[in-house]
Parts: sequence; C-alpha cells; structure tokens
Amino acid sequence: MFYCVQQFMSEGGPSLKTDGMTEEQINQRHAEKMAKKKAARDKMIATKTKEKGLLMVHTGKGKGKTTAAMGLAARAVGNGMKICIVQFVKGVWNTGERKVLEAFPDQVVMKAMGEGFTWDTQDRQRDVAAAEAAWAFAKEAIADPDFQMVILDELNIVLRYDYLSMDEVIETLRDKPEAKHVVVTGRNAKEPLIEIADMVTEMEMVKHHFRDGVKAQTGIEF
Repeated sequence: MFYCVQQFMSEGGPSLKTDGMTEEQINQRHAEKMAKKKAARDKMIATKTKEKGLLMVHTGKGKGKTTAAMGLAARAVGNGMKICIVQFVKGVWNTGERKVLEAFPDQVVMKAMGEGFTWDTQDRQRDVAAAEAAWAFAKEAIADPDFQMVILDELNIVLRYDYLSMDEVIETLRDKPEAKHVVVTGRNAKEPLIEIADMVTEMEMVKHHFRDGVKAQTGIEF
C-alpha cells in the first residue's frame, strides 16, 4: 500500500499554484486537491484484491540487497511469522542482523552455509559443494509449511558462476507453495529468474564510500 501511495503522489500532476492567493485560499485548495487524490488512491487500492506468496528479487550493483531482505525479515518477525534465511556466500560472519534475529529462535532459522566469496576461496570445487549443500537445505525450507518466508541471500552469485542448475532453481521457485514468500538477493540476477519473479528491485549505485577509500563500517555493511 505504501508503494501505491508513493506512486500516486509522484503521478499526481502539477503542484499547487499559489500566486496571489491568501493562506486560507491555499489551504482550501490544498484540501480539495488532497481529497481528489485520496478518492483516486482509494479507488486504485480497491482493485488490488489478490493475496499470494511473492517471489522477490533484490539485485543490482548498488548497496542494499541483503539489507533490504533483512528488513523484510524483521518485518516478518514483527508480524509473528516464521522465516528461514539461507546465506549462500557469507560464512558465519558476526553481523548486526544475525545478533538481532538470533534473539527470536522460535521464529528465525538462519543458516550461513557459504565459505566466503569465490575470489577468497579460489577453490571452485569447494564453492560448488557449499552451494549444493545450501541449495539442498533451501529446498527443504521452501517445502516446509512452518516457514512463511524464505530468504536466499546471494543465490544470484552462485547462479552467476553456474554452481547450481539454473533449470532446477527456476523449477523449484516457480512451483513453490502458493502462500510462501521467497526473497532472492545478489548482483546480476539472470533473466529466467527475473521472468518468474513477482517483484524485482534493482539497487543502482550512484555513489559509494568504498571509492573514497572508506572501509566497511559497523552497522552499515555488517
């Protein structure tokens, strides 16, 4: 709903012209304009009647893909949902989100099954084995009716390097339980995944502090 409101406001036409108007006239005109916006917004929202589990993809070169997914995890926990997070690349890093989510053991299962980025391990066979183990666990989580949301963090990375069968991944995600939410993160999402997704967000990098020699910051990167 928040997106719908944002979109509507951004498409709301010209701004108020207030030249020569009194404060009272400006306020009255504003109220009339907002009333029209609300009526149109309510009409638009009334057409959104479907309810289903979503396949969401966070990709792009900008920062925020995993961050956004962890935000969804926090929101899900706040709504009493049970979630599973499978990290395909990151090892058991001491991150802020891990500390927070581990405080909800009855609602959150978080498995870091990667061994670091492939340029760190420099061992393709080990990377493939880790990806396959993570995917086997992820498939069980997707099929498990107890989990209402499954986050597949950095799945796009292992798909990019062909560590997993794209066909198998697409089939599993396409045929997931109808009510289950699945979130996939990582750069360079492949077209077959984008095609079957319900929502795809591309994080665009406009500016990044790394380029100015600033290292990863506590509370920002981890």
